[in-house]
Amino acid sequence: MNTLYSGRFTGDVDASVKRLNDSLPFDQILWPHDIEGSIAHATMLGECGIIPREESIEIVEGLKGIEAALQAGELQLPQDAEDVHTAVELLLRERIGPVAGKLHTARSRNDQVATDTRLFLRQAIDHLVKSLSSFQEVLCGAAEREMGTIMPGYTHMQHAQPVLLAHHLLAYFWMFERDRERLLDCRKRVNVLPLGSAALAGTSFSINRDRVGELLGFDSVTQNSLDAVSDRDYIVEFLAAGSLVAMHLSRLAEELILWNSPAFGFVDLDDSVTTGSSIMPQKKNPDVAELARGKTGRVFGHLMAMLTVMKGLPLAYNKDTQEDKEPLFDTVETLELLLPAFERMLSAAKFNGAKMASALKGDFSTATDLADWLVRQGTPFRDAHEKVAGLVRSCIQRGIGLEDLSAEELGAALGGVPEVSPEASVASRTSAGGTAPEAVRIQLELAKKALARSYSK
Repeated sequence: MNTLYSGRFTGDVDASVKRLNDSLPFDQILWPHDIEGSIAHATMLGECGIIPREESIEIVEGLKGIEAALQAGELQLPQDAEDVHTAVELLLRERIGPVAGKLHTARSRNDQVATDTRLFLRQAIDHLVKSLSSFQEVLCGAAEREMGTIMPGYTHMQHAQPVLLAHHLLAYFWMFERDRERLLDCRKRVNVLPLGSAALAGTSFSINRDRVGELLGFDSVTQNSLDAVSDRDYIVEFLAAGSLVAMHLSRLAEELILWNSPAFGFVDLDDSVTTGSSIMPQKKNPDVAELARGKTGRVFGHLMAMLTVMKGLPLAYNKDTQEDKEPLFDTVETLELLLPAFERMLSAAKFNGAKMASALKGDFSTATDLADWLVRQGTPFRDAHEKVAGLVRSCIQRGIGLEDLSAEELGAALGGVPEVSPEASVASRTSAGGTAPEAVRIQLELAKKALARSYSK
């Protein structure tokens, strides 16, 4: 029986219980982190004189040999092992003999798995932050290219006011900037070392936890051993941050799906990011966007699953927390799949400015500009709103748009002749964060500075 506790038992675990209990099928992904943490722990044990220095060196060299062999594909984890920790220790025992048993001095699988998970998540966050930054760079590039493109802005999916396409794209930049900041903030709480907390009460050996933290690149060590082995807040927090990333991708996906449809025609998605139909020869489907929209529910589900696992657990460690890994691993994998695919989709997208301009004709999206013009002439806004609403109603009855009104008709209705055009509307929105070209250029420069800061870290 390949377990670390068989001395207590007289028989083998039932096969059905073993299938339920064993985590190696999914936690074997942690083997590089398990070895990394074990090397640091063994080094510290030798430095503190808890085990002889030569045995510490033998253990470290044995672990490094296993790491190299696994990376090269020359060695496999024993698949009958209970978990990744057992698998690595069994390989070490095969390689260096009984001295391998000293590696587990002053630690438990409880603090070991928490350390492995934190090492995995720290690495995953670093990778996702880089992917987000790369995607944000694509958004900035697209915004810069489309500075002259005007499109309908929407509320309630109804044409509301004209906006620059660049302004619309940069709205997503700032969503993903908040996501990046959240992940980096989450990383601070991930990067705290639980190793040395042992099973739940700490250890009677004179270990040096700070030294292990230094070797592994942790910022600090946990201050309560009970909390250290039972805490999964950092995973819940990451899943919440990951859910927001997925939600933002899904919102962008929905817009690209709409814009790519014949009803809109605002964007053409490249063949490399679309697929066809098995029956309808003309089809070109936005599958990347649709899959992103669908996978968002999967990520949300992982967050709810983890909250549900944790909500009733007494201190300290409980086997329920083994359920943290599959939601975590799948969320990381899902986001690592989606971000590069989205980056490719947006990089190759061709926006149709002519279609966007055409969509602005007869849509009454400059009505607010007429009301604002009346306000500048001294009319209270509520009166101006009523007057322009009546003008819109009249145009609808006549089957024309505001831009079709003659100067005489505008003058008669409003007492003057304001300019009515999407270009004038956009140009007037000069407030900080507005859609006027000058405001969007400032916004774009701020976005580039935010990206530059991210790459300098």
